[in-house]
Amino acid sequence: MSHYKRIACLSTESVETLYALGAEQFIAGISGYTVRPARARHEKPKISGFSSGKLERILAVEPDLVIGFSDLQADLCRDLARAGVEVHLFNQRSIAGIFRMIATLASFVQKEEAGESLIAHLQETVEQVRSQAERRERRPTIYVEEWNEPLMSGIGWIAEIISLAGGIDAFPDLSVHPGAKQRIIADPLEVVRRAPDIIIGSWCGKKFQPQLVKARPGWEEIPALKTGMLVEIKSPDILSPGPSLITHGLVQIAGLVARWHEEKHESKRFSH
Repeated sequence: MSHYKRIACLSTESVETLYALGAEQFIAGISGYTVRPARARHEKPKISGFSSGKLERILAVEPDLVIGFSDLQADLCRDLARAGVEVHLFNQRSIAGIFRMIATLASFVQKEEAGESLIAHLQETVEQVRSQAERRERRPTIYVEEWNEPLMSGIGWIAEIISLAGGIDAFPDLSVHPGAKQRIIADPLEVVRRAPDIIIGSWCGKKFQPQLVKARPGWEEIPALKTGMLVEIKSPDILSPGPSLITHGLVQIAGLVARWHEEKHESKRFSH
């Protein structure tokens, strides 16, 4: 059985996954937002943005399959289908969805064994983090800020890794919404009221500036700011639902939860 040999990847997750499967030779073009692996940016032609892409640039690499992600690429994928190209639009929103995406991509390039191995490795990381979290009594409340103008809380897969790492998502009422506009926090003081123990900034594609967060009126009362638990996790580590969400994002959040517990323990020791 033959498989796809010229795959155009319109998002970073499919590039990362195909490289991890040892199938990078089948990638004909990548998104300009690709970050993993770093060498992909030198080895492969950039053919699209994220929600923008010129049909001619994608068709110029003569793909036999185009891989898209989410409703934001739906129109582009429709136009490609009309141009006669085969298209697969992923819409993974959870760890289970990431595993399905890996298995599907593996089948596209006849790398099923490599796919199973990659999924097993990621599952092992998930289980290690989960079992560590289950041994702890308290769970810190964690606020992830995806954008600052307006304030925007983290998406569903971020809430999932917060829970796995032993934390509580500060805005579970917002993380259930897939659309960014539905996750806007209209009143910044609502963050103060929810009193997060840890604040993670991951401003989609731009540098996080902690001093701007500290300067917000009333925010000095937030436990995270009183204890210095205000940190950045880079966007590619938690805003892309691919393998790195587990290998980088989940692992970093678990590290922050562990640090929070250590500091709690230390302050208790000194107060006795």
